[in-house]
Amino acid sequence: MSLATALDVSRLPDYAYDWALVDVETSGLVARRDRVLSIAVLTFGPDGVQTGEFSTLLNPGCDPGPVHVHGLTAERLSGAPTFGQVAGRIGALLQDRVMVAHNAQFDYDFLAHEFARARLYLPVSQRLCTLALNRRVEPPAADLSLASLAAHYGVPQTRAHDALDDARVLAGIFRSSLSEAARLDVPLPLVSCPPRQDPQFAPNPPKTPCAYRNPGRPAPGGPLVQGMKVAVTGETATSRAELVARAVAAGLNIMSSVSRHTSVLVTNDAASGSAKARRAIAEGVPVIDEHAFLKLLGEVRPGTPHENQAPPMVSEAVPPPAATVTASVVDVPTPRRPEPARLVKPFGRRRVLVLGGTHEEASAARARIVEMGGAAAINLSAGVTDVVLFPGGELDRRMARVASLGLPVREPAWLGAPVSDPAGPTDVHAPAPAGATADVLPRGGVLDLPAPPAVGHWHVSASWAQQTTCEIDVVAFVLDEDEQVSCDGDFVFYGAPESPDGSVRLLCDGPTEQTVAVDLAALPPAARRIAIAAAVDGAATFGDIGAVQLALAPGVDAPATAQATLDAATSERTLLLAEIYRRGPRWRFRAVGQGYDHGLEALVRGYGVDVE
Repeated sequence: MSLATALDVSRLPDYAYDWALVDVETSGLVARRDRVLSIAVLTFGPDGVQTGEFSTLLNPGCDPGPVHVHGLTAERLSGAPTFGQVAGRIGALLQDRVMVAHNAQFDYDFLAHEFARARLYLPVSQRLCTLALNRRVEPPAADLSLASLAAHYGVPQTRAHDALDDARVLAGIFRSSLSEAARLDVPLPLVSCPPRQDPQFAPNPPKTPCAYRNPGRPAPGGPLVQGMKVAVTGETATSRAELVARAVAAGLNIMSSVSRHTSVLVTNDAASGSAKARRAIAEGVPVIDEHAFLKLLGEVRPGTPHENQAPPMVSEAVPPPAATVTASVVDVPTPRRPEPARLVKPFGRRRVLVLGGTHEEASAARARIVEMGGAAAINLSAGVTDVVLFPGGELDRRMARVASLGLPVREPAWLGAPVSDPAGPTDVHAPAPAGATADVLPRGGVLDLPAPPAVGHWHVSASWAQQTTCEIDVVAFVLDEDEQVSCDGDFVFYGAPESPDGSVRLLCDGPTEQTVAVDLAALPPAARRIAIAAAVDGAATFGDIGAVQLALAPGVDAPATAQATLDAATSERTLLLAEIYRRGPRWRFRAVGQGYDHGLEALVRGYGVDVE
């Protein structure tokens, strides 16, 4: 198979790389625990000519997992080499090439862990995900699975979940995707490696979830009650591990930091000046010594289990973080349910790209597009149906591509054209863009989610235009009824990209796209809200970044269920993007769009994370 049959990009420096296309079949989905069972690597030069091919089964030395999916039984793998025996050959194929895979972080993480087990270095400095690439291209496929993209691009697939056949299918999909990206002048979503999910960041064993609601603080001289939040600081005569184990066994919730919701701080030196002691004094948290705490452990009163009552009615108002900070807050309008998808609006199924203008003009234009039932695009893709041009937009590098694609270029007044205007937004001949079935949510819009287990896995993706050099970090917080994390591990970010129980994970799909994956069924019983935010690293603001596109999907390659375009004002450095939260017995999704002038550290402290 040759990539050259579709496109020779050797003369296009933004697209010309040496490539290594990879597919792995695995014994499970968790890279730090499961193993690679088979691998295929195909190499290509910038001219599209294939330069190498290698595939092999592997003996993982463990149960092969879902045989009904990959067909690889323990007997079939018993005579295969171990990964360590072929790691050198695989590394030679990956060396000095961009690694390409479908859902590339999955394949990369498994390879990173396998190379680490073999005590070898994985020689990959960049990777490219064909899922992320096609999200930018937006082909009119049923979804972005390997099978759907193969059908759309006309690539034959004979043996699904066979590593070599999947790698060959990947080559055909990549060939066509790369051609479309060049046609649209879409920047490639290259990710620098090692990724944020590196073996050194493997999560610690999960904290035992507390089964009881927080009853607050004890009365002076009163007993402890199951569910109370307890923090410990300083030296103790009893080992810290034993102290924690006894407290957890008694039904207490051991926290790694102190907040206004902490019930009691245990310390033998209240004047130590530690961060926890200082915060306890500031918040008025009761302080007791180790001896008193051990005595109280024998008299802990019964608490209220989480499972024995409906989840609390979570306020529809977005609560500000608890940290005391000076923040410029973008007011969130009263949340409302989105209009039903069946309601016909003037813009129907249009996807409109706004170019030029001031930040305020472009933001207002995108809000108007959503108000009229359309979707506001932030990048030029195959799904864009119209372009609204403000002054200065004619200098945008994308205008040359807009002209070559023959897209209608509208003046701003078009957004206010009456429905009866034949040149206005009632043009019924506009093609339906990819993802047109997704609900378009305004800022503050809410969507009820199907109850697990009907759909338990959700992916919330944030993306932005690639027009600045600064980096943006997407983060997530697993919050309890007090709007606080139960432990520092419930703060998911680039340095710790997975919560201890694996229920919330951060996926890096490209330099301008990051995703938070949430498994509702795996969340601890105390979890009431998953808050998803973004922060600018450096002096830039979201006014410099522009709009952030938000998409909610029930899977990594599934079409979006809902989307929103969020515009912060000019000075915000931190933006609360979205949240998945409980409302009675149901889970809901809300597009938030609330900005703060302060940085990520203040937001993190506000949610109860201990920042050294």
